[in-house]
Amino acid sequence: MVVGKLRPATVTVDLAAIRHNVKEEIKRLDGHSELFAVVKADGYGHGAVPVARACRAAGATGFCVALLDEALELRAAHFTEPILVLGITPANEAAIAAANDVSLTFGTLEWLQAAAENLAAHANTPLKVHIALDTGMGRIGFREEADLRAACDYLTAHQDTFITEGIFTHFATADEKDTTYFKQQAKRFNELVAVLPRRPKYVHVSNSATSLWHAACNGNMVRFGVAIYGLNPSGRGIPELPYPLQPALSLTSELTFVKMLHKGDAVSYGATYHAAGDEWIGTVPLGYADGWLRRLQGFHVLVNGQPCEIVGRICMDQFMIRLPEQLPVGTTVTLVGEDHGATVSMQDVADYSHTIHYELCCILTQRLPRRYINE
Repeated sequence: MVVGKLRPATVTVDLAAIRHNVKEEIKRLDGHSELFAVVKADGYGHGAVPVARACRAAGATGFCVALLDEALELRAAHFTEPILVLGITPANEAAIAAANDVSLTFGTLEWLQAAAENLAAHANTPLKVHIALDTGMGRIGFREEADLRAACDYLTAHQDTFITEGIFTHFATADEKDTTYFKQQAKRFNELVAVLPRRPKYVHVSNSATSLWHAACNGNMVRFGVAIYGLNPSGRGIPELPYPLQPALSLTSELTFVKMLHKGDAVSYGATYHAAGDEWIGTVPLGYADGWLRRLQGFHVLVNGQPCEIVGRICMDQFMIRLPEQLPVGTTVTLVGEDHGATVSMQDVADYSHTIHYELCCILTQRLPRRYINE
């Protein structure tokens, strides 16, 4: 996708905020635990490589991604730290991972057997693997002791082919006040881990929410994800945090057109908005093709610190706002961030659009250029 460098619309990422959030979490670790920074999905839309550099500078000792391709991006950027692919990679790509010292996740004996064939044919080095346990997420991993025991026996018999580096699970409700299901999963994790003939280097269960609110479960590695970016994993569900998270992302643009509408004049597709009287309307040059959702009609942005309602349907590349007065073309418009003491947070946007801030960060498209400050 073409990056809109010549259009006044920019995602700004404050790397000082990234470093702050990582350093604050590392302070809370017990000295025997490591923090792996989760930079999948292009660093949750913030930019994987710049974010990874900031996390490493703040003390992260490894990285987690979702795809082997994402791991290879980090290797190409000269990261030498451990990298774990959290999703299931096709077994016929095992040799590529081994050649690049990337750790892969598996959850079946069949995957191990297929990966061993691929490694025998194409690799001269063993593959580092992490065992996924499905303790209640219902996504990937071993569920039964017998299946896990058979895989462990296979690993023991193929120590020249695989290095068992870790074992982990993922909690479904760590970001909720009700801990009933969380405790069930923790119990199941301990039952399954007991099957192992020996514990691997990394035993890890903690995403951001688990580490923030259930640190006793951390094991010896934390997969620190959304909190890196200064976002509360629970949304507004658990406002109490052990330290202030600093949001790293802001989204700004400018007015590209300003006009006076009169009573009854309509705005945008479907003519869903009509001016109640004489109104100054400004046009902002981004839309749902940039990840600014169509359903945000009726929400607001900031102009000179004042909330300005989005009027009419958001278009693919533009949307309109009602201004308090005539303002010049080129006036800054803040979609996410701080402006003259007022703030629109990603959580505010998520609340209005009935989704989560994770999704909103990830869908900001590459058409929006990323600018990095406080490097």
